[in-house]
Amino acid sequence: MTQRGLSLLLDSLTHAEQDPEVRALTAAFGGDPVEVRERLIGAPAVRSRRMLFASGGEIILHDDAVVEVLLHVVPQSPKQQGVDLAEWLPGAGNDATLDDLNAAIGTRRGFAGIGTPWFAVDGAFVRADFRDRRGWNEPGNLESLAITVEQPGLVCAPDDDDCPRCADLLIRWDASEEVDVEATDQALRSARDAGDLKEDLHWVPLDDLRMLHGSGLMTRVESQLTCRSCRRVICFALQRDGAPSFTYCSVNDARRHPLEEIPPVERWGSPERQAAAHAAMQYVDHSPGAWFLVRQGERLYLDARYSYSALIDTSALIELDASERESYRRGGHTYLGELAYRIHMSGPYQEESPYYARDLYRGGGDPGRDYRSEVSAAIVNHTWLAQQRSQQG
Repeated sequence: MTQRGLSLLLDSLTHAEQDPEVRALTAAFGGDPVEVRERLIGAPAVRSRRMLFASGGEIILHDDAVVEVLLHVVPQSPKQQGVDLAEWLPGAGNDATLDDLNAAIGTRRGFAGIGTPWFAVDGAFVRADFRDRRGWNEPGNLESLAITVEQPGLVCAPDDDDCPRCADLLIRWDASEEVDVEATDQALRSARDAGDLKEDLHWVPLDDLRMLHGSGLMTRVESQLTCRSCRRVICFALQRDGAPSFTYCSVNDARRHPLEEIPPVERWGSPERQAAAHAAMQYVDHSPGAWFLVRQGERLYLDARYSYSALIDTSALIELDASERESYRRGGHTYLGELAYRIHMSGPYQEESPYYARDLYRGGGDPGRDYRSEVSAAIVNHTWLAQQRSQQG
Protein backbone atom coordinates (compact mmCIF):
# COMPACT_ATOMS: atom_id res chain seq x y z
CA MET A 1 0.00 0.00 0.00
CA THR A 2 1.29 3.47 -0.85
CA GLN A 3 2.32 5.41 2.24
CA ARG A 4 -0.09 8.18 3.19
CA GLY A 5 -0.26 10.78 5.93
CA LEU A 6 -0.20 14.46 6.70
CA SER A 7 3.59 14.64 6.35
CA LEU A 8 3.35 13.54 2.71
CA LEU A 9 1.00 16.43 1.99
CA LEU A 10 3.17 18.95 3.81
CA ASP A 11 6.36 17.78 2.08
CA SER A 12 4.92 18.54 -1.36
CA LEU A 13 4.37 22.26 -0.69
CA THR A 14 6.51 24.72 -2.71
CA HIS A 15 7.90 21.90 -4.91
CA ALA A 16 7.55 21.55 -8.69
CA GLU A 17 5.34 18.93 -10.32
CA GLN A 18 8.32 16.75 -11.33
CA ASP A 19 10.04 16.89 -7.94
CA PRO A 20 10.16 13.60 -5.98
CA GLU A 21 7.97 14.99 -3.19
CA VAL A 22 5.13 15.82 -5.59
CA ARG A 23 5.54 12.60 -7.57
CA ALA A 24 5.20 10.65 -4.31
CA LEU A 25 2.00 12.51 -3.48
CA THR A 26 0.66 11.96 -6.99
CA ALA A 27 1.25 8.24 -6.61
CA ALA A 28 -0.50 8.23 -3.24
CA PHE A 29 -3.47 9.98 -4.83
CA GLY A 30 -3.68 7.16 -7.38
CA GLY A 31 -1.43 8.10 -10.28
CA ASP A 32 -2.63 10.16 -13.21
CA PRO A 33 -5.23 12.88 -12.48
CA VAL A 34 -8.73 12.40 -13.89
CA GLU A 35 -9.09 16.12 -14.60
CA VAL A 36 -6.61 18.97 -15.12
CA ARG A 37 -7.61 22.65 -15.22
CA GLU A 38 -5.25 25.40 -16.27
CA ARG A 39 -5.71 29.16 -16.44
CA LEU A 40 -3.83 32.41 -16.11
CA ILE A 41 -4.58 34.37 -12.95
CA GLY A 42 -4.33 38.16 -12.87
CA ALA A 43 -1.79 40.53 -14.40
CA PRO A 44 1.12 40.13 -14.08
CA ALA A 45 -0.03 36.62 -14.92
CA VAL A 46 0.36 33.58 -12.70
CA ARG A 47 -0.27 30.16 -14.27
CA SER A 48 -2.63 28.09 -12.16
CA ARG A 49 -2.69 24.31 -12.67
CA ARG A 50 -5.19 22.14 -10.79
CA MET A 51 -4.95 18.35 -10.81
CA LEU A 52 -7.96 16.39 -9.51
CA PHE A 53 -7.54 12.72 -8.68
CA ALA A 54 -10.19 9.99 -8.56
CA SER A 55 -9.29 9.31 -4.92
CA GLY A 56 -10.54 12.75 -3.82
CA GLY A 57 -7.18 14.49 -3.71
CA GLU A 58 -6.27 17.69 -5.52
CA ILE A 59 -2.99 19.51 -6.11
CA ILE A 60 -2.85 23.20 -7.07
CA LEU A 61 0.31 24.75 -8.49
CA HIS A 62 1.13 28.38 -9.24
CA ASP A 63 3.90 28.76 -11.80
CA ASP A 64 4.86 25.10 -11.21
CA ALA A 65 5.13 25.35 -7.44
CA VAL A 66 2.62 23.55 -5.19
CA VAL A 67 0.70 26.14 -3.18
CA GLU A 68 -2.18 23.99 -1.92
CA VAL A 69 -3.19 20.35 -1.55
CA LEU A 70 -6.80 19.40 -0.84
CA LEU A 71 -8.48 16.33 0.57
CA HIS A 72 -12.09 16.40 -0.64
CA VAL A 73 -14.52 14.56 1.59
CA VAL A 74 -17.26 15.74 -0.79
CA PRO A 75 -16.31 14.96 -4.44
CA GLN A 76 -15.67 17.97 -6.71
CA SER A 77 -16.20 16.14 -10.00
CA PRO A 78 -18.30 13.22 -11.32
CA LYS A 79 -14.96 11.49 -11.95
CA GLN A 80 -13.96 11.81 -8.30
CA GLN A 81 -14.86 10.05 -5.09
CA GLY A 82 -14.38 11.34 -1.55
CA VAL A 83 -11.18 10.61 0.33
CA ASP A 84 -10.96 8.28 3.28
CA LEU A 85 -9.76 10.95 5.68
CA ALA A 86 -8.54 8.48 8.29
CA GLU A 87 -5.85 7.28 5.85
CA TRP A 88 -4.37 10.79 5.80
CA LEU A 89 -5.17 11.99 9.31
CA PRO A 90 -5.39 9.11 11.80
CA GLY A 91 -8.04 9.72 14.40
CA ALA A 92 -10.27 11.81 12.11
CA GLY A 93 -12.92 10.20 9.92
CA ASN A 94 -15.03 11.75 7.17
CA ASP A 95 -17.64 12.78 9.73
CA ALA A 96 -15.08 14.66 11.86
CA THR A 97 -16.15 17.73 13.78
CA LEU A 98 -13.85 20.66 14.49
CA ASP A 99 -13.06 19.22 17.91
CA ASP A 100 -12.19 15.88 16.30
CA LEU A 101 -9.79 17.62 13.93
CA ASN A 102 -8.29 19.57 16.80
CA ALA A 103 -7.63 16.34 18.69
CA ALA A 104 -6.17 14.58 15.64
CA ILE A 105 -3.89 17.44 14.56
CA GLY A 106 -3.05 18.63 18.04
CA THR A 107 -1.68 22.09 17.20
CA ARG A 108 -2.68 25.73 17.56
CA ARG A 109 -6.09 26.59 16.08
CA GLY A 110 -7.08 29.90 14.51
CA PHE A 111 -9.82 31.38 12.35
CA ALA A 112 -9.78 33.25 9.06
CA GLY A 113 -12.73 35.59 9.44
CA ILE A 114 -15.74 34.07 11.17
CA GLY A 115 -16.25 30.73 9.47
CA THR A 116 -12.90 29.28 8.40
CA PRO A 117 -10.89 27.39 11.04
CA TRP A 118 -7.24 26.49 10.47
CA PHE A 119 -4.36 24.75 12.23
CA ALA A 120 -0.66 25.66 12.09
CA VAL A 121 1.45 22.56 11.31
CA ASP A 122 5.22 22.54 10.71
CA GLY A 123 5.38 25.96 9.06
CA ALA A 124 2.29 25.31 6.93
CA PHE A 125 -1.46 25.41 7.58
CA VAL A 126 -4.39 23.00 7.49
CA ARG A 127 -7.69 24.74 6.69
CA ALA A 128 -10.99 22.99 7.42
CA ASP A 129 -13.96 23.77 5.19
CA PHE A 130 -17.39 22.96 6.56
CA ARG A 131 -20.73 23.14 4.76
CA ASP A 132 -21.89 26.78 4.59
CA ARG A 133 -18.99 27.68 6.92
CA ARG A 134 -20.92 26.47 9.94
CA GLY A 135 -21.97 23.31 11.73
CA TRP A 136 -18.46 22.54 13.01
CA ASN A 137 -19.79 20.54 15.93
CA GLU A 138 -22.17 18.41 13.88
CA PRO A 139 -20.84 15.22 12.24
CA GLY A 140 -21.22 15.12 8.46
CA ASN A 141 -20.63 18.80 7.69
CA LEU A 142 -16.92 18.56 6.85
CA GLU A 143 -16.34 19.07 3.13
CA SER A 144 -12.55 19.25 2.73
CA LEU A 145 -9.17 19.91 4.27
CA ALA A 146 -6.76 22.26 2.50
CA ILE A 147 -3.02 22.20 3.22
CA THR A 148 -1.58 25.60 2.30
CA VAL A 149 1.70 27.48 2.22
CA GLU A 150 0.24 30.75 3.54
CA GLN A 151 -1.95 31.41 6.55
CA PRO A 152 -5.64 31.35 5.54
CA GLY A 153 -7.24 34.78 5.57
CA LEU A 154 -4.01 36.68 4.99
CA VAL A 155 -3.87 35.75 1.30
CA CYS A 156 -6.38 34.50 -1.26
CA ALA A 157 -7.10 30.79 -1.22
CA PRO A 158 -5.69 29.08 -4.36
CA ASP A 159 -8.85 26.97 -4.65
CA ASP A 160 -10.70 30.20 -5.46
CA ASP A 161 -8.78 30.44 -8.75
CA ASP A 162 -11.85 29.10 -10.55
CA CYS A 163 -14.49 31.17 -8.75
CA PRO A 164 -17.51 31.18 -11.12
CA ARG A 165 -18.33 34.82 -10.36
CA CYS A 166 -14.97 36.53 -10.71
CA ALA A 167 -12.39 34.24 -12.34
CA ASP A 168 -13.11 35.32 -15.93
CA LEU A 169 -13.41 39.08 -15.55
CA LEU A 170 -9.88 39.85 -16.74
CA ILE A 171 -9.96 40.06 -20.53
CA ARG A 172 -6.70 39.67 -22.42
CA TRP A 173 -5.77 40.51 -25.99
CA ASP A 174 -5.85 37.46 -28.26
CA ALA A 175 -2.80 35.20 -27.92
CA SER A 176 -1.31 37.55 -25.32
CA GLU A 177 -1.01 37.93 -21.57
CA GLU A 178 -1.61 41.68 -21.91
CA VAL A 179 -4.77 43.23 -20.46
CA ASP A 180 -7.49 44.54 -22.75
CA VAL A 181 -8.29 47.52 -20.53
CA GLU A 182 -11.55 48.55 -22.19
CA ALA A 183 -12.99 45.03 -22.27
CA THR A 184 -11.89 44.31 -18.69
CA ASP A 185 -13.40 47.57 -17.50
CA GLN A 186 -16.70 46.64 -19.16
CA ALA A 187 -16.63 43.12 -17.70
CA LEU A 188 -16.11 44.50 -14.20
CA ARG A 189 -18.93 47.02 -14.63
CA SER A 190 -21.30 44.31 -15.84
CA ALA A 191 -20.44 42.06 -12.88
CA ARG A 192 -20.86 44.97 -10.49
CA ASP A 193 -24.22 45.94 -11.97
CA ALA A 194 -25.36 42.31 -11.82
CA GLY A 195 -24.56 42.20 -8.10
CA ASP A 196 -21.65 39.75 -8.38
CA LEU A 197 -19.15 42.37 -7.18
CA LYS A 198 -19.38 45.08 -4.54
CA GLU A 199 -17.45 48.25 -5.34
CA ASP A 200 -15.38 49.93 -2.61
CA LEU A 201 -15.85 53.67 -3.05
CA HIS A 202 -12.93 54.44 -0.74
CA TRP A 203 -10.95 53.95 -3.95
CA VAL A 204 -11.40 55.34 -7.44
CA PRO A 205 -14.93 54.54 -8.68
CA LEU A 206 -14.75 52.14 -11.61
CA ASP A 207 -16.74 54.58 -13.73
CA ASP A 208 -13.96 57.17 -13.27
CA LEU A 209 -10.98 54.85 -13.66
CA ARG A 210 -10.15 55.27 -17.34
CA MET A 211 -11.06 58.96 -17.38
CA LEU A 212 -8.72 59.71 -14.47
CA HIS A 213 -5.95 57.60 -15.99
CA GLY A 214 -6.30 59.38 -19.31
CA SER A 215 -5.85 62.75 -17.61
CA GLY A 216 -2.30 61.84 -16.57
CA LEU A 217 -2.83 63.58 -13.22
CA MET A 218 -2.21 60.48 -11.12
CA THR A 219 0.75 58.11 -11.20
CA ARG A 220 -1.47 55.12 -10.40
CA VAL A 221 -5.26 54.87 -10.47
CA GLU A 222 -6.93 51.90 -8.78
CA SER A 223 -10.46 50.55 -8.33
CA GLN A 224 -11.29 47.79 -5.86
CA LEU A 225 -14.27 45.43 -5.99
CA THR A 226 -15.07 42.47 -3.73
CA CYS A 227 -16.47 39.23 -5.10
CA ARG A 228 -19.67 38.34 -3.25
CA SER A 229 -18.91 34.63 -3.63
CA CYS A 230 -15.23 33.98 -2.81
CA ARG A 231 -14.66 37.34 -1.00
CA ARG A 232 -11.46 38.08 -2.89
CA VAL A 233 -10.80 41.76 -3.57
CA ILE A 234 -10.14 42.54 -7.23
CA CYS A 235 -7.63 45.40 -7.53
CA PHE A 236 -7.62 46.85 -11.05
CA ALA A 237 -4.95 49.53 -11.46
CA LEU A 238 -3.86 51.67 -14.41
CA GLN A 239 -0.42 53.26 -14.27
CA ARG A 240 0.85 56.34 -16.04
CA ASP A 241 4.22 54.81 -16.94
CA GLY A 242 3.59 51.10 -16.78
CA ALA A 243 1.36 48.19 -17.69
CA PRO A 244 -2.06 47.79 -16.04
CA SER A 245 -2.34 45.33 -13.17
CA PHE A 246 -5.21 43.08 -12.12
CA THR A 247 -4.69 41.26 -8.84
CA TYR A 248 -6.77 39.23 -6.41
CA CYS A 249 -6.05 40.24 -2.81
CA SER A 250 -7.19 39.61 0.72
CA VAL A 251 -8.85 42.56 2.45
CA ASN A 252 -5.71 43.34 4.46
CA ASP A 253 -3.43 43.27 1.43
CA ALA A 254 -5.83 45.39 -0.64
CA ARG A 255 -5.92 48.10 2.02
CA ARG A 256 -2.15 48.40 1.93
CA HIS A 257 -2.12 49.50 -1.70
CA PRO A 258 -1.03 53.10 -2.24
CA LEU A 259 -3.36 55.64 -3.82
CA GLU A 260 -2.72 59.33 -4.30
CA GLU A 261 -5.32 61.91 -3.42
CA ILE A 262 -7.90 62.08 -6.20
CA PRO A 263 -7.71 65.47 -7.98
CA PRO A 264 -10.81 67.70 -8.16
CA VAL A 265 -13.22 66.53 -10.83
CA GLU A 266 -12.92 69.89 -12.62
CA ARG A 267 -9.38 68.94 -13.66
CA TRP A 268 -10.22 65.64 -15.35
CA GLY A 269 -13.96 64.99 -15.64
CA SER A 270 -16.19 65.43 -18.67
CA PRO A 271 -18.86 68.16 -18.46
CA GLU A 272 -21.41 65.46 -17.60
CA ARG A 273 -19.18 64.01 -14.87
CA GLN A 274 -18.55 67.47 -13.40
CA ALA A 275 -22.27 68.21 -13.35
CA ALA A 276 -22.94 64.92 -11.55
CA ALA A 277 -20.21 65.69 -9.00
CA HIS A 278 -21.61 69.14 -8.29
CA ALA A 279 -25.05 67.65 -7.73
CA ALA A 280 -23.68 64.95 -5.41
CA MET A 281 -22.74 65.18 -1.76
CA GLN A 282 -19.65 67.28 -0.98
CA TYR A 283 -17.21 66.95 1.91
CA VAL A 284 -17.35 69.85 4.40
CA ASP A 285 -15.54 68.89 7.62
CA HIS A 286 -14.67 65.98 9.89
CA SER A 287 -13.20 64.87 13.19
CA PRO A 288 -10.98 61.78 12.78
CA GLY A 289 -12.66 58.64 14.03
CA ALA A 290 -15.81 60.48 15.14
CA TRP A 291 -17.84 62.23 12.42
CA PHE A 292 -18.05 63.64 8.89
CA LEU A 293 -20.15 66.55 7.67
CA VAL A 294 -21.26 66.54 4.03
CA ARG A 295 -23.41 68.91 2.02
CA GLN A 296 -25.82 68.45 -0.87
CA GLY A 297 -27.22 71.74 -2.05
CA GLU A 298 -28.59 73.48 1.04
CA ARG A 299 -28.85 70.24 3.01
CA LEU A 300 -26.29 69.20 5.63
CA TYR A 301 -25.74 65.60 6.72
CA LEU A 302 -23.75 64.38 9.73
CA ASP A 303 -22.22 60.90 9.57
CA ALA A 304 -21.72 60.15 13.28
CA ARG A 305 -19.85 57.06 14.43
CA TYR A 306 -21.26 55.04 17.32
CA SER A 307 -20.37 51.76 18.99
CA TYR A 308 -21.62 49.33 21.59
CA SER A 309 -19.15 46.90 23.24
CA ALA A 310 -17.51 44.70 20.61
CA LEU A 311 -20.76 43.98 18.77
CA ILE A 312 -21.51 47.28 17.04
CA ASP A 313 -19.14 49.79 15.42
CA THR A 314 -20.82 51.74 12.65
CA SER A 315 -22.32 55.16 11.97
CA ALA A 316 -25.64 56.94 11.63
CA LEU A 317 -26.43 59.55 8.98
CA ILE A 318 -28.57 62.40 10.27
CA GLU A 319 -29.80 65.32 8.17
CA LEU A 320 -29.47 68.44 10.29
CA ASP A 321 -32.81 70.09 10.98
CA ALA A 322 -33.33 73.86 11.16
CA SER A 323 -32.36 74.19 14.82
CA GLU A 324 -29.28 72.02 14.35
CA ARG A 325 -28.18 74.03 11.32
CA GLU A 326 -28.50 77.22 13.37
CA SER A 327 -26.51 75.67 16.22
CA TYR A 328 -23.87 74.62 13.71
CA ARG A 329 -23.75 78.17 12.33
CA ARG A 330 -23.08 79.43 15.85
CA GLY A 331 -20.90 76.63 17.21
CA GLY A 332 -19.18 75.22 14.11
CA HIS A 333 -16.83 72.26 14.55
CA THR A 334 -17.27 72.16 18.32
CA TYR A 335 -21.04 71.90 18.08
CA LEU A 336 -20.81 69.00 15.61
CA GLY A 337 -18.57 67.12 18.03
CA GLU A 338 -21.16 67.61 20.79
CA LEU A 339 -23.99 66.49 18.51
CA ALA A 340 -22.07 63.40 17.38
CA TYR A 341 -21.44 62.52 21.03
CA ARG A 342 -25.17 62.84 21.85
CA ILE A 343 -25.99 60.57 18.92
CA HIS A 344 -23.50 57.97 20.15
CA MET A 345 -24.72 58.12 23.77
CA SER A 346 -28.37 57.79 22.69
CA GLY A 347 -27.76 54.31 21.27
CA PRO A 348 -29.13 55.06 17.79
CA TYR A 349 -29.47 51.32 17.10
CA GLN A 350 -32.39 51.30 19.57
CA GLU A 351 -35.89 52.49 18.66
CA GLU A 352 -35.97 54.54 21.87
CA SER A 353 -33.20 56.79 20.53
CA PRO A 354 -34.45 60.08 19.04
CA TYR A 355 -32.00 59.46 16.18
CA TYR A 356 -33.13 55.91 15.35
CA ALA A 357 -35.90 56.99 12.97
CA ARG A 358 -33.75 59.81 11.53
CA ASP A 359 -30.87 57.52 10.57
CA LEU A 360 -30.84 57.58 6.76
CA TYR A 361 -28.58 54.53 6.68
CA ARG A 362 -31.45 52.61 8.23
CA GLY A 363 -33.65 53.11 5.17
CA GLY A 364 -35.18 56.53 5.72
CA GLY A 365 -35.26 59.34 3.20
CA ASP A 366 -35.65 58.97 -0.55
CA PRO A 367 -36.42 55.37 -1.56
CA GLY A 368 -33.72 53.72 -3.60
CA ARG A 369 -30.90 56.05 -2.51
CA ASP A 370 -27.69 54.45 -1.37
CA TYR A 371 -26.68 57.06 1.19
CA ARG A 372 -23.67 55.13 2.45
CA SER A 373 -22.15 54.95 -1.03
CA GLU A 374 -22.83 58.65 -1.63
CA VAL A 375 -21.16 59.64 1.64
CA SER A 376 -18.22 57.29 0.98
CA ALA A 377 -17.66 58.94 -2.41
CA ALA A 378 -17.80 62.43 -0.86
CA ILE A 379 -15.25 61.70 1.89
CA VAL A 380 -12.90 59.45 -0.10
CA ASN A 381 -9.88 61.77 0.27
CA HIS A 382 -10.39 62.40 3.99
CA THR A 383 -10.76 58.98 5.63
CA TRP A 384 -8.27 57.16 7.84
CA LEU A 385 -7.74 54.74 4.96
CA ALA A 386 -6.84 57.63 2.65
CA GLN A 387 -4.22 58.82 5.15
CA GLN A 388 -2.72 55.33 5.35
CA ARG A 389 -2.62 55.01 1.57
CA SER A 390 -0.87 58.35 1.14
CA GLN A 391 1.78 57.40 3.69
CA GLN A 392 2.48 54.20 1.78
CA GLY A 393 2.61 55.84 -1.64
